[in-house]
Amino acid sequence: MSEEIPHEGEQPQTTQSTQSTLSQAQSTQSTLSQPQSTQSPSQAQSTQSPSQAQSTQSPSQAQSTQSASQAQSTQPKSQTGSSSSSGPRSSSGSGTLSSVDTIPVTLASVPEEPEPQPWGRLLPMAQGFRSLDCLEDQYLFGRGSKCNYVLDDPDEKGSKKFRIYSKKHFRIYREGSEVFVEDSSNNGTFVDGVLVGKDRKLPLTNNAVLALAEQRNRVFVFIDLMSADQSSLPRELQEKYVLTRRIGTGVCGEVKLAFERSSCRKFAVKIINKKNFQSEGTATRNAQTEIQILQRVDHPCLIKTEDFYQTEDSYYIVLELMEGGELFHRVKSQQQLDESVAKLYFYQMLRAVKYLHSEGIIHRDLK
Repeated sequence: MSEEIPHEGEQPQTTQSTQSTLSQAQSTQSTLSQPQSTQSPSQAQSTQSPSQAQSTQSPSQAQSTQSASQAQSTQPKSQTGSSSSSGPRSSSGSGTLSSVDTIPVTLASVPEEPEPQPWGRLLPMAQGFRSLDCLEDQYLFGRGSKCNYVLDDPDEKGSKKFRIYSKKHFRIYREGSEVFVEDSSNNGTFVDGVLVGKDRKLPLTNNAVLALAEQRNRVFVFIDLMSADQSSLPRELQEKYVLTRRIGTGVCGEVKLAFERSSCRKFAVKIINKKNFQSEGTATRNAQTEIQILQRVDHPCLIKTEDFYQTEDSYYIVLELMEGGELFHRVKSQQQLDESVAKLYFYQMLRAVKYLHSEGIIHRDLK
């Protein structure tokens, strides 16, 4: 087989010596990467003859050995590239993600739930008591550890002055827009100087003062944060009744639910605004006439009048509360009344009209 001798200025085709390991092949490859000027053709021939190259290593073996060496030399780069390709590429080159590399994501806005607002507040009037914002529908007060509000001096636990209070002394709760205080003690709970009485309740209004065990031992003042101001009401009316929510409206005014302070009985207070009449004289005459008639009548089928008050702007007529609603709403909700029920309603109305006629009174607005 003929052997080709490399010409001057050319590198031999087989430039690697016999290599037993891949590391030796790598060192030989790095030697061959030096410039051609550092190795003459004669030195290349004396270093490795073509016959030695052929006998020691065939071209295919040399190629496989060289490719393996190249694979090993390029492996660190490929490993580096593979590790960096597994995650987001960093444009900064420092290996950390910058704001340019991140993908903008629009997060859905979560609406914040409004914080619950207190419907009432108890402010302390004596040392050792703390204020309370009423958020729940009821609160139990007492010395017992299971009470919502424990009656005890925070600076002096087990103080003797708090032993006069019961383990369950009183409870404050609300029903709709009305607030009540219920007495559970043996020593007594007072609202504005009035004894509630054990297992009894009284309405609680704005600026009401709570006293425990003794009438003079005033400990709380209640602030109603939901009701309207009642300072414009007549003083006598405020002392006897507690006005709450509106339960009806009319041409001349409105009707509000009221509670008698001493008994917690329900009443309806009809408020007539004098400005709704064409003249003050007409308002006075009509109101006084209606009040006189209502105070005269006494029949089970007619609403009874309890009290009457007035100011410069309004009249206040305290009436018996009829909680059955209006006949119009009853007919509208049921579409049709049973014959027996309709007979009963007409019988009651006819009895009332007959009684009024016997007293010389004409209704003139029967509907």
